[in-house]
Amino acid sequence: MRIALTGTPGTGKTTAAKALSDIYAVYSVRELALDKGCAEPEGNEIIVDTDCLKMKMEMIEGDHIVEGHLSHHLDPDIIIILRCHPEVLMERLLPRGYSDEKLMENLEAEAVDVILEEALETGKPVYEVDTTEMSPEDVVGAIMDILSGNEEGYEPGKIDWSEVIMEWY
Repeated sequence: MRIALTGTPGTGKTTAAKALSDIYAVYSVRELALDKGCAEPEGNEIIVDTDCLKMKMEMIEGDHIVEGHLSHHLDPDIIIILRCHPEVLMERLLPRGYSDEKLMENLEAEAVDVILEEALETGKPVYEVDTTEMSPEDVVGAIMDILSGNEEGYEPGKIDWSEVIMEWY
């Protein structure tokens, strides 16, 4: 099974993926893209060619998790989106030193469900976990619930941060 662990930066993907690496093979989109020649540097960031990476991912066998905000573009069997209320997300992102523009871009993407919409377009099973008030252990527990077939409560569309946008403008 190919599992995409996706979400806006700061929602807990990397932390959860590290904890899950005892159970699953875990790959980072960024590291895979660089390793497989599917990324181009652009300033302090890299631009990932998801079509290139999707083709290279076909060689990876066995159950695995691909972690990163682009992982849902890599033809997974299941997509788990980690979500976080934008006010808490801002607190998590501020220490990263993002520009005001990059910070607002991520907060807006979370508030208007950008990754959820992209994930739903794939036609694959999609689940959402609200990490806002969860410990890392609880997040891992929720992911394991989903992967073991206990998906109730994680169906897409139950998380709505849209009211935050009205407060910003």
